[in-house]
Amino acid sequence: MLQDMPLLSLAIWVPIVAGLLVLATGSDRHAPVARVLALVGSILGFVVTLPLYAGYDPAAHGFQFGELKPWIETFNINYHLGIDGISLLLILLNSFTTVLVIIAGWEVIRERVAQYMAAFLFLSGVMNGVFAALDAMLFYVFFEATLIPMFIIIGVWGGPNRVYAALKFFLYTLMGSLLTLVALIYLYNVSGGSFALADLYRLPLTLASQVAIFIAFFLAFAVKVPMWPVHTWLPDAHVEAPTGGSVVLAAIMLKLGGYGFIRLSLPIVPDASQYLAGFVIALSLIAVVYIGLVALVQSDMKKLIAYSSIAHMGFVTLGLFIFNAQGLEGAVIQMISHGFVSGALFLCVGVLYDRLHSRQIADYGGVVNRMPVFAALFMLFAMANSGLPGTSGFVGEFIVILGAMKVNFWYAFAAGWTLIFGAAYTLWMYKRVIFGGVANTHVAELKDINLREFLVLGLLAVVVLYMGLYPNPFAEVLHVPVNDILTHVMQGKIPAAQ
Repeated sequence: MLQDMPLLSLAIWVPIVAGLLVLATGSDRHAPVARVLALVGSILGFVVTLPLYAGYDPAAHGFQFGELKPWIETFNINYHLGIDGISLLLILLNSFTTVLVIIAGWEVIRERVAQYMAAFLFLSGVMNGVFAALDAMLFYVFFEATLIPMFIIIGVWGGPNRVYAALKFFLYTLMGSLLTLVALIYLYNVSGGSFALADLYRLPLTLASQVAIFIAFFLAFAVKVPMWPVHTWLPDAHVEAPTGGSVVLAAIMLKLGGYGFIRLSLPIVPDASQYLAGFVIALSLIAVVYIGLVALVQSDMKKLIAYSSIAHMGFVTLGLFIFNAQGLEGAVIQMISHGFVSGALFLCVGVLYDRLHSRQIADYGGVVNRMPVFAALFMLFAMANSGLPGTSGFVGEFIVILGAMKVNFWYAFAAGWTLIFGAAYTLWMYKRVIFGGVANTHVAELKDINLREFLVLGLLAVVVLYMGLYPNPFAEVLHVPVNDILTHVMQGKIPAAQ
């Protein structure tokens, strides 16, 4: 039986062990070996997650594929893993993205190749740990561990201001998380000495205590999403990060914040979540509208897509805090879709940067004349980022707007502006870069994407279209966990972790 196999441990430790093997190859003299080991490790890491989807029962309540072993017995901290449909999709997204990032950096990274590849494998493993953890302290350890590989990726392989961007990224996210640790220790004492999420979900906390804990959680997860006004680290991190770092940062790491709200904030402090929902919704709508306007004036392609990510993640937090099934399901689907679309857009910018070593929109023009295949794929991802029906970008946003309409017309009205702004800044960028006559001699020398680049972008194109045309495989695993969470938040009942 698949349910009895340690598949979640494999999803966590296969990429980490592969990363150690890649590191062991040593210097760049063995770079070809490091690349092959990294690719094999990333593919194995993805393959071991596929039985999770095959063996997942979408009609079952509670968490599945449970694993429970003592870890730090003195403090009753356990190695406790399990997933529901929400974490299942995020684990699959993470493992799939890691394979693409390894392929994308195959020829581009030429210095410290083993360390670069290993950092992404380590990051993949610990992020799967976040999505699978059912012990609050285990969750926190994995959550914080994600900072180390990404800090190294930005700081070593980033742009000219990489040290500043890496430090800003690290300090923002670390400082935001410190109060979360304090809140978890408080909950541990109140629960009588347990970090198990199943026990923390049942605690009879006063509203005042819940509000304080919610704020502690909020500081960590809002920075990670990132929500306005604690978003300023993200554009700097994206601009300076190498292409692979930007892809993982946008596609996966931002989702840790949304997932934290789902796994900790809503079920542990449900009354405070409802009490402060208006505040979170207001920040989400500001992000959707204001950040959309900020994106319109960007001249750097990477920075434009970074601001676009903030606006689209505003949809996620809006959906989480309107407390209906459409909002929560739409938020999760939007997280998955945004992972594919934003990752693809950053890879497209990386393709251009590898050729011209510029991210400035003004340095391009007429690229379609030299790179027609690339232009066609870039067009698909630009349309998906604009929320075009038939692409994955439309599905989550449409469902969230439906859910928002049930709560308040003006929420839906304000949220709908992201579709307008998204189309404006994305298509403006696309028009300036791709269409028109060949702008300069540098563009005239461009060559279309090679087989490796076509493989990466083509796979993402297939997923973006598949999810947009037939979202049911993604949505069907969400119905039960979403209803369970909403039942708990509204009535105080949630199935126990298995």
